[in-house]
Amino acid sequence: MVAADSEGRNASRVRQLVHWCVLPFRVLLVLTSHRGIQMYESDGSVMVYWHALDAGDASLVQAVFARGIAASGHFICVGMWSGRVLVFDIPAKGPNIVLSEELAGHQTPITDIATEPAQGQDCVADMVTADDSGLLCVWQSGPEFKLLTRIPGFGVPCPSVQLWQGTIAAGYGNGQVRLYEASTGTLHVQIDAHARAICALDLAPEVGKLLSAAEDTFVHIWQLSRSPEGGYIEAAPLL
Repeated sequence: MVAADSEGRNASRVRQLVHWCVLPFRVLLVLTSHRGIQMYESDGSVMVYWHALDAGDASLVQAVFARGIAASGHFICVGMWSGRVLVFDIPAKGPNIVLSEELAGHQTPITDIATEPAQGQDCVADMVTADDSGLLCVWQSGPEFKLLTRIPGFGVPCPSVQLWQGTIAAGYGNGQVRLYEASTGTLHVQIDAHARAICALDLAPEVGKLLSAAEDTFVHIWQLSRSPEGGYIEAAPLL
């Protein structure tokens, strides 16, 4: 079913992204559009926060949007058309949500954000952000987010990223899937996975299965693992 706004237009022009954010103490439904960022209680009945998008620094030809949503601890991170990443501090209950930080590691629009639990370790790379240039920024979350490393692009966008046991899986506009060590940015695996641009990656973290979908209409599944000898990351095709 396709929803429409009050003027009968396709709502996809207004509402661009929706994501469940599972926090340690609550679940919020986050929606983005060219107008702003909305956060709802998990049943969708109450909007607890609204953040309007400021187009003041956008050129006349640049679209205004938010893209990439992820939860990290008690924070929700949302990527922006400007390359910034907004970090919202979420209370255990109620609407007292605060924009606590704006991360400035990118110069082109954010495409995706991925996180995984840090599990109390120090200097852990537990968030990665990607942009239209293919640049990846690796972060350590906390009261103040810390940029740990940048992984340069190579001339194509990176539409989708995932994190698994300290490994970044990145899908690119040339059909490649690349696996990097999150803490160092070291490239471990490069797969010519698809004939056309990758649209999305998804991950089953408990079993280490990575799914890639692309414009070539194919879906592939990869088994991720670490070699017991050197700890190198490996990927075996399953489908």
